[in-house]
Amino acid sequence: MAWIVLIIAGLFEVVWASAMKQSHGFTRLWPSVVTISGMLVSFGLLSWSMKSLPLGTAYTVWTGIGAVGAFAIGILVLGESASPMRLVAALLIVSGLALMKLAGS
Repeated sequence: MAWIVLIIAGLFEVVWASAMKQSHGFTRLWPSVVTISGMLVSFGLLSWSMKSLPLGTAYTVWTGIGAVGAFAIGILVLGESASPMRLVAALLIVSGLALMKLAGS
C-alpha cells in the first residue's frame, strides 16, 4: 500500500509543479491555490509512505516521478523541447527509479 501512496504523492508533485508554472510567481490566484494544495497533499502522502519505506527510496522515487512527470507535461502541454538528449535523460531517471524499486525488494 505504501508504494501506491508514494506513486500518488509523486503524481501530486507533478500537479503542483505544473500549477506553479501557471501561477506566474504566485501572482495568479487559482494556480497558486492548486500549487499549495497539491504540495500539502503530496508532502502528506510522502510522509505517510515513509512510515514503511526507507527514506532514500521513498524520496528518490517521489522526486523521480515529479521530475519525469513535469518533464512530460512540459513537452506535451507547454510545447517544450523534446530533444533526443532530454529524452535519454528522462529515460535514465526512469531506469534509476526501476533499479531503486528492485534494490528495495
